[in-house]
Amino acid sequence: MPIDSTTIAVLAVLFVSTLVRAVFGFGNALIAMPLLAMTAIGMKTATPLVALIAAILALAILVKDWRIIDFKSTWRLLIGTLAGMPLGLLLLKGPHENTGKIILALIIMGFSLYSLFRPKLFFLKREWASYPFGFLAGILGSAYNSNGPPVVIYGTLRKWPPYSFRANLQGYFFPANLIIIVSHGLGGLWTPAVGWYFFLSLPAVLLSMWIGNRLNRMIPQGHFDRYIHIILIMVGALLFIRTVWI
Repeated sequence: MPIDSTTIAVLAVLFVSTLVRAVFGFGNALIAMPLLAMTAIGMKTATPLVALIAAILALAILVKDWRIIDFKSTWRLLIGTLAGMPLGLLLLKGPHENTGKIILALIIMGFSLYSLFRPKLFFLKREWASYPFGFLAGILGSAYNSNGPPVVIYGTLRKWPPYSFRANLQGYFFPANLIIIVSHGLGGLWTPAVGWYFFLSLPAVLLSMWIGNRLNRMIPQGHFDRYIHIILIMVGALLFIRTVWI
């Protein structure tokens, strides 16, 4: 495959989205998926591609932070995720790609608005609540690589301590992404185009991880992440408008 304008756009999107993930511990799919959905590669290539990249990112963070993971919560979330994945694959493989883009745009805008305004929510005392949140994450993860929002909201409701929040996310994301990748393969979504973009993007992704890990120790998370969510709202709105009216 030639390196054309689409390839350059894909590499740029993966570089920026990886940088955000390395700094905050999540968010690469929220940025990558809507932007890639607006390129020529389409959702059926973007979804398995981002899942492969996300697994590498989760592993890189997990190697450093695995000792502080709350495994009681993460394994329950994974069980719920397994149950929800078949529904997500049905959404992705069906003929309703524009519907998927609209759902993705609404998820991104809704989660970013939640993150900006941080409404006072109730406290989840029971561990069983992880199952429905994991189920929703499984649907969104296998269809749109957007399993992050339900898990982040669950961690907020469970009041995970700040020092372990990022590690808990990776403790869930890494095995969940591996399962999602296998489900994509079984669903026939591993194509030569996915492999081409994945291997071509690895140098940019590794460089972005290196930069992001250093920024993670330098940037105060309070102002910068607000700008990220404002940008996500604009990206989600643009994807919604392009899908509905163009």
